[in-house]
Amino acid sequence: MVRKFITPVVVVSRCIEFDPCRWNGDMITSHIVARLKEFVDFIPVCPEVEVGLGVPRDTLRIVQSEGAEHLVQPATGRDISDEMARFAGSFLGTLFHVDGFILKNKSPSCGMKEVRVYAGPDRGGSIGKTDGFFARSVLEMFPGIPVEDEGRLRNMRIRDHFLTRLYTFSEFRTVRESGSTDALIRFHSENKLLLLAHNQRREQEMGRTVANHDRIAPTLLVKRYGEQLAGALATAPRYTANVNVLLHASGYFRDRLTHEEKAFFLDAVEKYREGRVSICAPKNILKSWIVRFGEERLDHQTFFAPYPDRLMELDPADRDRGRDLWT
Repeated sequence: MVRKFITPVVVVSRCIEFDPCRWNGDMITSHIVARLKEFVDFIPVCPEVEVGLGVPRDTLRIVQSEGAEHLVQPATGRDISDEMARFAGSFLGTLFHVDGFILKNKSPSCGMKEVRVYAGPDRGGSIGKTDGFFARSVLEMFPGIPVEDEGRLRNMRIRDHFLTRLYTFSEFRTVRESGSTDALIRFHSENKLLLLAHNQRREQEMGRTVANHDRIAPTLLVKRYGEQLAGALATAPRYTANVNVLLHASGYFRDRLTHEEKAFFLDAVEKYREGRVSICAPKNILKSWIVRFGEERLDHQTFFAPYPDRLMELDPADRDRGRDLWT
């Protein structure tokens, strides 16, 4: 049950834990990014500095004018929309082996979805929200790849989904680089339960792709599979789908367990279904059976270890750590 992980390559906004390059000379602290430094090859970038803006600098805002959005610096009247687009295109065009992005939230260059849009460069209330100018180039040039901002990653469920996608994409990168049909078959086999949990219909489509009845060339086959993989992992799995996968996996041990063991497992699944325990409880029971019976058909399933265990976090109170409440 020990999985060897491929180190993901992640582009990160440089102001997050790497350099005090924000508009006011600050650096953003993120315990998540700081923790990931041990597990990820980061490529830090600050688009605003790269287009020639200094540190500190006058702030930018996205302004809507004549039906189009512009990235402007109100204090100077400078419009850097075209400069930012050129930099984004040239920088992102050099990234052939990137697995994900972590961007600064609400930034007019790097933010996603929550960046305010204004009717003019002067002070006043926002009229809407959009993606930052650099972020929209990321989303356009890397469709389907894991992209999140450091604010959203504070949510445990969003972080779990991001890390799952990130490590799955880094593993698939080796398949893409090899162009090997055998590597693709092995990848699909090892991720079968994970894909079933995310999207059963797409997993079946991907299985037909891997079967390759149309005799597609390996390079095109891997490309098609990669597009399907991005779609399959685009949304987090529902708890009901996880329950189905847990029950499916337990079927491998149907004739090897006592009645009490089966009941104990089903009770853990029911508690997970009701939201009283995390999915780790029934997963760990299955993992113990995999080890106990040497079940090779499940031993390499990424569903049981989608990313390194050391990246899993619990509330200090749930770990019996932190402040002693009895003193």
